[in-house]
Order: sequence, then structure tokens, then C-alpha cells
Amino acid sequence: MTSKPTSPRPTLEPHEARVVVSAEELRYPAGSLVLLAGLPGAGKSTLLDRLYGLRGDEREPVAAGDVWVIDSRQARNWWARYLGPIPHRARTPLAQATHVWRIARAVLSGHPVVAHTRGTWPHILNGFAWLARRRGAGMHLILLDVPPRTARAGQHSRGRVVTTATFVRHCRRWRALIARARSGDLPPAASVTVLDRGAADRVRHIRFDTTPVRGG
Repeated sequence: MTSKPTSPRPTLEPHEARVVVSAEELRYPAGSLVLLAGLPGAGKSTLLDRLYGLRGDEREPVAAGDVWVIDSRQARNWWARYLGPIPHRARTPLAQATHVWRIARAVLSGHPVVAHTRGTWPHILNGFAWLARRRGAGMHLILLDVPPRTARAGQHSRGRVVTTATFVRHCRRWRALIARARSGDLPPAASVTVLDRGAADRVRHIRFDTTPVRGG
């Protein structure tokens, strides 16, 4: 469904979808896992940089008050010290595994988490949703939906271009995910927010309620 634009946004109810036209604030229940998903090059890291002042050279998750901010660049930077001569494609599985482990660790700690993910690996999303529910919270998706050509241009501008076969596979899975979100078919997410590039540029804050989350 499409929600009328308001600012600030109210906290989402479970299993609610919204396509945001204009909002300066996105709000979530206490202790939630918020995953910012999109095609490679869609602008996920750029949005996190702007919202949380990331520089791009961090090697560990960043604490923004009580919120843990986790970008996959942090894992890549951590491994770069040890895997410098190894080709990028060989580093990727280690960096991705470290990134996933860091998100899981943060969720189990009870902190609210805002993390970068491609969103095109269903088994990863299901695993994160299960962990969030175990902590008595929920997993919420922010889908940064840009045209493939825009994402491809973003890859070139950052200097990391995925192979054509890999990108085609991501695009196919992304289209399916977006179609589900827009139709209201949301599992395993508790809620989904779809942002185009313009709407993403207007977001200024991601807020969390303060009610404590019960332990698992």
C-alpha cells in the first residue's frame, strides 16, 4: 500500500508496507534491526554516511548513541589489512561472512541496529528475522529502489563493479523482492519502507522508541 507523506513518520505497525514519497524521519520500535537494502551501487553506504557521519574507512561497527551502524565496508576494510594481494572476488566471501556475523552479534546484544545489506539473499533475511524475533524485536527493511542503470553507474563511481552475471542475478532477485513489498507480502520482515533516490535524499533521521526490549 502507499502511505500519504507526513513528517515525522509514525512507528510502523507489524506487517505494514509503505512507499515513502517524502519523509524526514523514519521511526521503529525499540531494539529493532533495520536493514537498508538495495542493488550494489544503489547508494546504501552513501545514505549511511550522511545519516551517521561515516567516513568509509572504519573497520568496526560504529556506535551512534545506543544504535549500532554496520556497513559492509567495515568488514572489507578490516580484512584488507591481511588480504591485500588477494583479488577482490576472493576476499568477498570472508568480508560478507564477517559482516553477517557482526549484524547477528549486534542483534543478540539487544542494541537497535541499522545495517547495510543487498537484500537479495532470502536465507540471510530469514536468519536475521529469526534472530530479531528471538530478542523480542523485529526486522524492518528499508528498500532503496533505483533503476539498474543508476546502480551500475554507482558501482563505477565507487570503483567496485560486480560482474555482469552477478549483477543480472541481483537485479532478478531485487525485482521479486520489490514486487512482494509493494503487494504487501512482507515475510520475513515486520515492515517495509520503499524509497526511491529522491525520497532517500530527504530522509534526515532514523529513530527508535525507547521501551526496553525483552531478552530471548
